[in-house]
Amino acid sequence: MNTTTATLQDLMPQRGMLPKLARTALWLITLVVLAVTYVYCSIDPVKLIEKRENGIAYLFGHEVTQADRDSARRQAKKLPKIIIEQEVSRTVRQAMKKEGIDNPIEFSTRVAAVAKTELAQMDPAKKEKIMEEEFARLLDEKRGGYFPPEIRPDKLYMYTKSLIETIAMAIWGTLFAFVVAVPLSMFAARNTLKLFISSNSGRANALREIIWFFMRRLLDFCRGFNEFVMALIFVAVIGLGPFAGVLALAIHTFGVLGKVFSEGIETIDPGQVEAVEASGASPVQIIAFAVLPQVMPLIVSYSLLRFESNVRSASILGFVGAGGIGYLIFDKINGYMYREVCTIMLLVIFTVTVIDYLCGILRKKFV
Repeated sequence: MNTTTATLQDLMPQRGMLPKLARTALWLITLVVLAVTYVYCSIDPVKLIEKRENGIAYLFGHEVTQADRDSARRQAKKLPKIIIEQEVSRTVRQAMKKEGIDNPIEFSTRVAAVAKTELAQMDPAKKEKIMEEEFARLLDEKRGGYFPPEIRPDKLYMYTKSLIETIAMAIWGTLFAFVVAVPLSMFAARNTLKLFISSNSGRANALREIIWFFMRRLLDFCRGFNEFVMALIFVAVIGLGPFAGVLALAIHTFGVLGKVFSEGIETIDPGQVEAVEASGASPVQIIAFAVLPQVMPLIVSYSLLRFESNVRSASILGFVGAGGIGYLIFDKINGYMYREVCTIMLLVIFTVTVIDYLCGILRKKFV
């Protein structure tokens, strides 16, 4: 009895010359694209290593030199005079307005004279306190760095309050998107769309294709707009506040969820749908008892994932006045208060971690 031993090469499907050439060409194109984009993006890992000291100084600050101290001291000594001049200027302006005098030179002369007198009469202890506080602030600004973070209770309370607003924006933005995406995704999937338009006539087929094409392009349009750009539009339309951020998050999230839900619906087992359909169920009943049970794990899992993502996205919408903690981040960055920025970012990271843990518990119950 003759026996033959099959090798791995024998078990593999044999391809012709054309498929092999196509596969080789695909690999070459991939390598060329990677090489071109590598150069185009100026990727240089060596530069990251060479500039590591800049990163350390940026995060933890640098040592303050004597020249920095002298400069900060000179600037701090000017602050009492600046404060008095600002207070005096309002009084002098009102007095000159009553006298009917509109002379900038006269205004400057009077302000300088009154400010000089009040500065000489200023309590030395108060003056010294103002200068020392300004000196400490300037030194901290010159030192730079994000660490150690700001942990004063009044600051933490303010950040937490804004963070709660950010979470609220993410909740409502995700909820609005979810409520709209679930039903409309049925019209963006060919198999469920056929439940509503079941005829096989040419007109029905064309109508299904038109609806499917329109719904997919609508999802692409909503998904293509970044939340930040959408927030800019809504702030210009309805004004500043968290509602603009909620709408921006809702529209972008609707595009994402609708795309994922519709593609998940198109991959369900058709056997369950046919079984329920054979019992004489209506399209809504078929969706409720044959479609949704199959895609519910995907819907729950991805909706929770988008909620986590929206918390992070909502934290920067305040840059354009769309509410949330982003406004504080923008304000502190512009004021070079990097330690406070560090505190805010740590709070955001902690919040996202807690939300991820809670969402994980919910996933176990539904997925």
